[in-house]
Amino acid sequence: MLLPIGDVPNPKTTPYVNWLLIGINVVVFLAITLPMSATRPDLNDPALLEYLSLIGASGNWSTQMVYQHVSAYDLVVFKYGFRPAEFSLLSMFTAMFLHAGWMHLAGNMLFLWIYGDNVEHRLGHVGYLMAYLGAGLVATLFFGMFVPNSQIPMLGASGAISGVLGFYFLWFPRNRIKVFVFLFPLIMTTFLIPSRIVLGVYLVIDNLLPFMMSSAEGSGVAHGAHIGGFLAGLGLALAVDRLPGLLRMKGTTPRVGRKRANLVNAVTDIVSSIDRDDLAHAVARFAQMDGRSQRSQLSTNNILTIGEYMLDSGSPDEALTVFRRLIAERPGDKGLDRAYLGAGRALLHKDRCETSAWHYFVAAVDLAQTPEVTENARRYMKMIEEGKQ
Repeated sequence: MLLPIGDVPNPKTTPYVNWLLIGINVVVFLAITLPMSATRPDLNDPALLEYLSLIGASGNWSTQMVYQHVSAYDLVVFKYGFRPAEFSLLSMFTAMFLHAGWMHLAGNMLFLWIYGDNVEHRLGHVGYLMAYLGAGLVATLFFGMFVPNSQIPMLGASGAISGVLGFYFLWFPRNRIKVFVFLFPLIMTTFLIPSRIVLGVYLVIDNLLPFMMSSAEGSGVAHGAHIGGFLAGLGLALAVDRLPGLLRMKGTTPRVGRKRANLVNAVTDIVSSIDRDDLAHAVARFAQMDGRSQRSQLSTNNILTIGEYMLDSGSPDEALTVFRRLIAERPGDKGLDRAYLGAGRALLHKDRCETSAWHYFVAAVDLAQTPEVTENARRYMKMIEEGKQ
């Protein structure tokens, strides 16, 4: 058995919303799930007949048979769990806070406790709540796409929590997960495993493969909701990261006259602008370049110069976009140490991004080509650790 039990590092802020979500789920379980699971259903409830038909009951059931096979909680799940065939916006929300049993609740809350605090720190309290609920809705819709006529209720927080995992996968690649390994009597210990390995196993081995090999509703586990939630988290994390810088580069960067843009080769113009120290013009010209193929004509050093100028002139979002594009488009380039250093510096200008910045500084140290990069990256890491950034 492999069981995640914690992660490192953790933010210093208090994850109030994460604790609130855990608390609501636990309270609902204790106040509704447990007592109503031991309560007999109301025989006059109109949902009872519909429910009996759903589970395949035929003929006239005696009161004793109903009491033996149906609890009051079964009817709560039938009403407030999400049934794709009976689409209800209300049930899409209520289903997130209902669980089938202790193990279902415990597994979900453990994952939320491990991964939620870092994501809340990065998004802020309100942003985290919106992202959690939004990912849960997407997860539910994704699940319903594959079984649109199903009357079997889906319930549980795992779709929304999978969205949290998607955020974590993208934003905290260098975090390590404490995994308890229990192979009695041979091994009983914990290992620290890179987060992307643990979450990759969760997505591919635990969900994608079972989803492809079984029917969407036949396994008893909503693998489709887990996949949909994870993809929603990834997409939202990418949007939070990339969109501000891209919009600002498009909307606020000074434009060069059309005639000049047509007459002067972009690469030559940028290089000559950098050579004569007209970096403002180089930045404006660079923003006009169309796509990766044009950017590839510029040297790595020129692009780094543009990104560092943006950062030093008070445009951290735009600089972050430049550095991230360089990292993505030129893997293995010797200049990536400066790109990772620049991306880390840019993130320090954004609220609640210290952990993500720390990851970039670690990468800068790993790839450093000069003592200067190593010294600067370690200095910023120390500032983050001491809370002085």
